[in-house]
Amino acid sequence: MNARGSLALTAYAASITAANYLTTRYGMVPVGFGLTTTAGTFAAGAALLCRDVVQDALGRAWVLAGIATGAALTLVTSPALAAASAASFLVAECADMTVYTPLRSRGWAKAVIASNTVGAIVDTLLFLFLAGFPITASTVGGQLAGKLAWATLLPVAAVVAVRQVRRGHVSRHPVGA
Repeated sequence: MNARGSLALTAYAASITAANYLTTRYGMVPVGFGLTTTAGTFAAGAALLCRDVVQDALGRAWVLAGIATGAALTLVTSPALAAASAASFLVAECADMTVYTPLRSRGWAKAVIASNTVGAIVDTLLFLFLAGFPITASTVGGQLAGKLAWATLLPVAAVVAVRQVRRGHVSRHPVGA
């Protein structure tokens, strides 16, 4: 196992565990604009991004190991939430993989955004249902806003920007100079 893969796998399992802990501890929280979400949504969104890195660095089998590890660690705080989380992550991650894998050759950012969108929708609906949270426009909207806007689009934009700077594709001259 390489260092990048090991770090990604650790971050993946930790983000699943953190999402479940925060949800167990704080339940539903407001996120603005009349939307609510489970408190662990942002960590769950980070898990979607970490999953893609784990797959690239270590392969698909390690993604499943990360889900199992996150679920096992969640058993300590909430067995019911661990079961709901493991099931929804497993189904969502399989959906995510079916999108990410074929798109990966067309570019990392495109693959991540498309796969995380699919994964976030599946994870949101299944998790809310299995964990007994209400499935309303407010909760689904809040979950998706957290997972897609804050935990997918912002990190992807940051990675793309850093890559552009490293490759020298960003002008070093101020606008209008």
